[in-house]
This record gives sequence, C-alpha cells and structure tokens, in this order.
Amino acid sequence: MTRILFVCLGNICRSPTLEAVARVEFARAGLAVEVDSAGTAAYHVGEPPDRRSIAAGAAHGYDLSPLRARQVVAADFTRFDRILAADRANLRDLLALRRAHGTEPALFLADAEVPDPYYGGPADFEHVIALAREGMAALIASLRGGDMVAGRGR
Repeated sequence: MTRILFVCLGNICRSPTLEAVARVEFARAGLAVEVDSAGTAAYHVGEPPDRRSIAAGAAHGYDLSPLRARQVVAADFTRFDRILAADRANLRDLLALRRAHGTEPALFLADAEVPDPYYGGPADFEHVIALAREGMAALIASLRGGDMVAGRGR
C-alpha cells in the first residue's frame, strides 16, 4: 500500500484539507492509499483543523472534523512513500529535517504552491479545496502509472 503524507506549517488548514480530499478521491478512484497530514511547526499539536477549513471541506463532501494536528517527526521519512509539501517554505523545512535519508519530500503541486488561507476569507479556503481536487486528480493519475504528476497541466 502506498503511504502519502501531506505537510503544511501548522497542520490546521492546508494539509488536513489535502488529507481529507485525498481520502475521498482515492476511495472513489478505487486506490488503496494510506494518507496522513502533519505540520512542520508545533503550533497547533492536538488541535482540530481550523473551523473554516472544516466548513469548506464539508461543503464539498470532505470531513476534516476527526483530524488532529501533529508535527512531522523523523520516522515519517521512512514510514511514507511520498511526502508532499503545500509550499516551498515547508518543503525547505522538510528537506532540512530529512537529513539525507528516507523519502525525499516534494511539492504537492509540481509548479505551484497551495497558499495559506489562514488570514484570508471564505474564498481562500475554497481555493485550497479547488487546488486539492486538481492536485489529487493528477496524483491519482500518477499512482495509476499515467504520465501526470501532481501539479497543474501535466
């Protein structure tokens, strides 16, 4: 079984959204994939996702409510087959944590970042859902052995 970890900064907006979207979309695609999410920082460990992320997800059929924030740990680099960062800053942090062993992290979207909606409004959370769906379609194609990789226009 393939194991994928989605990572953002605090694990309350972007990465739990990616995890929830992945669970549903992988199941719809008939793929057995284990997914999880984490943050590079420990700001919100043990807390549920941001209420606005929960609401945006629920509006599209994705349940974030049971998720709880956690921080990336060294064991994640050997436990997961793919570690996908929401943005370049978190990718840099993941590369520093990796210490040259285990799974090499990459961006979730090959040529774009998933912007942090935390200080934004409802449209920003909706944008994260749209990017998550777009990226998941590409990731599903990649997992099925297609030519697409997670990202736009591939």
